[in-house]
Amino acid sequence: MFDIQEELKKLPAKPGVYLMHNAQDEIIYVGKARVLKNRVRQYFQSSYKRSVKIEHMVSHIAYFEYIITDSELEALVLECNLIKEHRPHYNTMLKDDKSYPYIRVTVQEEYPRILFCRNVKRDKAKYFGPYTSAGAVKETIELIHKVYKIRNCHRVLPRDIGKERPCLYYQIRQCDAPCQGYISREQYRESVEQALRFLNGDDKKILNDLEEKMKAAAAAMEFEEAAEYRDLINNVKRIGEKQKINDTGGDDRDIIALAKAGDEAVVSIFFIRNGKLLGRDHFHMGGIGDSEKSEILMDFVKQFYMGTPFIPREILLQEEVPDSEILEKWLSDKRGGKVSLLTPKRGTKHKMMELAYKNAQNVLIKDSEKLKREEHRTIGAVHELEQLLGIRGLNRMEAFDISNTNGYENVASMVVFEKGKAKKSDYRKFKIRTVAGPDDYRCMEEALTRRFSHGIREKAEREEKGLDTDLGSFTRFPDILMMDGGKGQVNVALRVLEDLGLSIPVCGMVKDDFHRTRGLYYNNEIIQFPKNSEAFRMITRLQDEAHRFAIEYHKSLRSKGQVHSVLDDIKGVGPARRKALMRHFKDIEKIRQASREELMEADGITARVADEIFSFFHESAAVKKEPTVIQ
Repeated sequence: MFDIQEELKKLPAKPGVYLMHNAQDEIIYVGKARVLKNRVRQYFQSSYKRSVKIEHMVSHIAYFEYIITDSELEALVLECNLIKEHRPHYNTMLKDDKSYPYIRVTVQEEYPRILFCRNVKRDKAKYFGPYTSAGAVKETIELIHKVYKIRNCHRVLPRDIGKERPCLYYQIRQCDAPCQGYISREQYRESVEQALRFLNGDDKKILNDLEEKMKAAAAAMEFEEAAEYRDLINNVKRIGEKQKINDTGGDDRDIIALAKAGDEAVVSIFFIRNGKLLGRDHFHMGGIGDSEKSEILMDFVKQFYMGTPFIPREILLQEEVPDSEILEKWLSDKRGGKVSLLTPKRGTKHKMMELAYKNAQNVLIKDSEKLKREEHRTIGAVHELEQLLGIRGLNRMEAFDISNTNGYENVASMVVFEKGKAKKSDYRKFKIRTVAGPDDYRCMEEALTRRFSHGIREKAEREEKGLDTDLGSFTRFPDILMMDGGKGQVNVALRVLEDLGLSIPVCGMVKDDFHRTRGLYYNNEIIQFPKNSEAFRMITRLQDEAHRFAIEYHKSLRSKGQVHSVLDDIKGVGPARRKALMRHFKDIEKIRQASREELMEADGITARVADEIFSFFHESAAVKKEPTVIQ
């Protein structure tokens, strides 16, 4: 048994990282400390003023562990790694896991290349970025290949010159084939220098050159070539307007501002490269509770720059953050040069900060409105359904559907909605094993029996081990069961639940002539609801999802050649006799119920084959056994 008070006495007066665990052994919080002994003790001191979020976290701590480090800087790096790996519930988390594209020019090579990449290496190449649009970067590189004919192959030059024939890019006039010696090293390097000037934002020379070539081609009546130059000119102008691409040298900085409302926060970041605004982006922060803006900004800086290869010389922050000196040292070590964290109070930098804040605020407002609409569509729909049925607390809904082909390979789907939204991680599919032929009621009975029997067994096992019984998709029972059918399906479900000793409300999704839900069968009556109501739309989504999931599973089996007519499994019945039986009886169920004499009335069915068919459906019917869940 972990005695928290006793363990607190053993804490060392050294820097390190601490990990808080709950009763289920989950890591719920990761933090760093200059002095572990002092920091961890604060969480358990009644005199220490804690935020509501931390108070709630402390109430769930079952035990803690810690890792000693040599310095606070090492503790910071370890904390960032552990947060990224475990994503603890009570840490303020960066929701967006983005990586940014760069343009890499391998100027250290004798014949440089211009490449797309997402990592900045400590080599002698030149990097341009980061950019917020991968598409724009690829478009720019493609344009450079067309205009300057820079190679993008992996051949080692000049070692491999003349060893292989030129590639396709030479054939389509997007490379001057230095691999064949068709262009001198000096001429090639001049093309690279022009491309670098273009990447630095100087597009005047390239436009002038292209216009002269276009006019010369037109004068020589080479109109197709002139049209190519015209298209290139338009592309250069468009990319020049769309992206201001600058070298990573010079005046580089990131400007970071935060807007906060309730338990949501949006961080806006502007990328300034060589004094020009290269791009901007925004990020959502979750689990912020009542954290201060400075704390949220600190968490953002740690998580964002942990995964971003390029770090500028200056990072401007809306507010001063705790542990700024340690953060600066960590960032400087990552960058390989001095990094400064600044909080501008006036001037141009302050104005840019205000602009970043307005962007963050705008995104937060838009997302809040979107969230309200989503809540009306989901939680609002659940409340409407509760009022219609007179039931409270409908959080989890499960719906089932059956799919088969001519009664062969029956499958069932189970889909789950929580708070009005699909919870796809809890979806399950069942391959029906005890029913031969198209008997939806018996198929549904098997699927429901397997689903709830599995849940009952798993609950009992988890209770024996003292584990939480609400973690698995099977141990969590629905607040309401939605059947894809009317009275018959509802009665099947009620019978299964009664046999298993469960009490769960059951509704049937009653369909119209177009197979769309028109009402709910509940407590022996059909409840109608307005077709423009959110409840109607949610039930329709639930029905469609159950149907889609069953069909999808069935198709996956059929694509593997596992689904065919049940008649194909009967000895002596081939394609011709199968067609004859279906022509005569019209449906599998009538074949199942037919006597030997009636079966022989179909074309080509002899007494021996009739015996085989009759035995298949009657004497060799599947014997029920304890089912297993196919997930």
